[in-house]
Amino acid sequence: MNTTLNQLKFTRIYTLGKLANTEGPKWDLQPEGVNNTVRWNAGHVFVSMENFVLQIDPTYEPVRPDWFPFFMSGTSPASWEEAPPSEDDILEELKNQPDRIIHFLEDKMEQLLPKAMEIGDFHSMVDAESLLQFAIWHEGIHAGVIHVLNNVNCN
Repeated sequence: MNTTLNQLKFTRIYTLGKLANTEGPKWDLQPEGVNNTVRWNAGHVFVSMENFVLQIDPTYEPVRPDWFPFFMSGTSPASWEEAPPSEDDILEELKNQPDRIIHFLEDKMEQLLPKAMEIGDFHSMVDAESLLQFAIWHEGIHAGVIHVLNNVNCN
C-alpha cells in the first residue's frame, strides 16, 4: 500500500484515540475565545476528508453530505439551528472512512487534480497524493485541538 494511504490510517487512529479520551460534556465544551468544540472538530475532520476526496475525483459520492452545513470551514456550533450528529454517529463514520477512502483512491494517487489547490502564492497541490497529504496534515491540526479541548478544566 502507498505510504500516504498508510499515513492516513495512522493519523485516523491517532484522532480516534484523542476522541476516546473525550468525556460526554467535553464534546460540546466551548471555552471563551475558542471558535469550536470537540464535536465540531471531529465532524470537521470527517467532512473535510470527504470534500478533499471529492476535489481529487469529482465522481466521488460523499458520505453524509447532510453534515457539511454543520462542519465545513466557517461554520460554528453557535450557528447550528438543529441538533448536530451524535458522538456515536461521528465516531462510527470516522472509523469507517479510511478504508472506504483508501479503496477509492488506491489506484488514483498519481492522478492529476481537475483543478490545482492553491494556498496563497507559495503552495500548489496538483495531484491526488499531494492533496491527500495536505488532508492528513489538516487532520493532525484538528486532532491537536481536540487534545487541547480535552485538557481544558470544565470547572
